[in-house]
Amino acid sequence: MSYARSAPGFTPLTRRAGPLDGLLGEIDCALQVLSRSAVAGRPYPARADEAPQSLSEADKRHAAGLMRVNHVGEVCAQALYRGQASVCREPAARELLLEAAAEEVDHLAWCDTRLRELGSRPSLLNPVWYAGSFALGVLASVAGVPRNLGFMAETERQVEAHLDEHLRILPPADARSREVVQQMKVDEIGHRTSAERAGAVPLPGPVKAAMRAMSKVMTTAAYRI
Repeated sequence: MSYARSAPGFTPLTRRAGPLDGLLGEIDCALQVLSRSAVAGRPYPARADEAPQSLSEADKRHAAGLMRVNHVGEVCAQALYRGQASVCREPAARELLLEAAAEEVDHLAWCDTRLRELGSRPSLLNPVWYAGSFALGVLASVAGVPRNLGFMAETERQVEAHLDEHLRILPPADARSREVVQQMKVDEIGHRTSAERAGAVPLPGPVKAAMRAMSKVMTTAAYRI
């Protein structure tokens, strides 16, 4: 199986790998995500020739909090999709999940770059978010391919709403963060529509509500910690 969109250094999941190889590959992937060593395969969305922005200290803290939340979302997406793919038995669905995970690596690296520009850091709770999301991905995959893809589609739908909110509340002068978030939104819409075309089924209302509640807890904590 090809995995051309994998970022440099990331270990692809393949059906040829044995259980130990797969486990070591996932540990390697997690370490790269958590150590901030992931590398984007596409250019940074904020323009290189853009004039330096004049942000107040309050605006910088607010923008950094929002981009830290977005970074956490990408940590979770990486873990979630790799967890879903790790036990998925359907090759086409597995490939779709891995392609989405590879594209999320770009988002992860972009958010990290913006945090550095703002003089800030990722969430200190990232190891917790990663472990929990990977376990959730495995559980989603066990529910079968339609539900697995439905979980992907619903995740992306909620992320779209979350990014729309960030575009609304980012400091008006922070064009660089806005450019990153806008490109992320375009990609997330693509992930959702791909999952829907591949056979995703709607999730039950209580599951959607639980996902929103979990997201609220995560975003509230990540903004500060």
